[in-house]
Amino acid sequence: MESNLQESHLLESHLLEGDVMEANVSGSKLLGGCLCGAVKFALGSDFKAFYQCHCKQCQHVTGSAFASNIIAHKESIEWLSGTDDVEIYEHPTREFTKAFCRHCGSGVPFVNKSGTSLIVPAGSLFESPGIVPDANIFSSEQAAWLADGIKAKHFSGFPE
Repeated sequence: MESNLQESHLLESHLLEGDVMEANVSGSKLLGGCLCGAVKFALGSDFKAFYQCHCKQCQHVTGSAFASNIIAHKESIEWLSGTDDVEIYEHPTREFTKAFCRHCGSGVPFVNKSGTSLIVPAGSLFESPGIVPDANIFSSEQAAWLADGIKAKHFSGFPE
């Protein structure tokens, strides 16, 4: 029972202590969510930064070469559905968090441990955020195969 209470408090703190928060009043809102549709949100478009993180933790949590994260104001999100379907993983010894849909595993937004910013996986948005990455961070940990992968053949779908 105590474990469930701790998990509930943790989830609430990462999702801004509630199901619905007012979206940023800067104008347009972007829609986003998970792959299965259980989790949906609207997001104000007044972003702080857009980073592609190449650290080993981001490689592991994404299963890819890097994570593409938009840093937003924590008040800029409005949860439309599915907050009960969001799970939170926090690394036990590092400042590292991952929020994801418990049904499909898609990454979804969360508030960082310091409580200063909303971290939005760029791929969770249903449309272009209207900005490009500001920087590649932790590039010293870049996947050894990334540069060659970028040079590999490109296909519009699966190769024949």
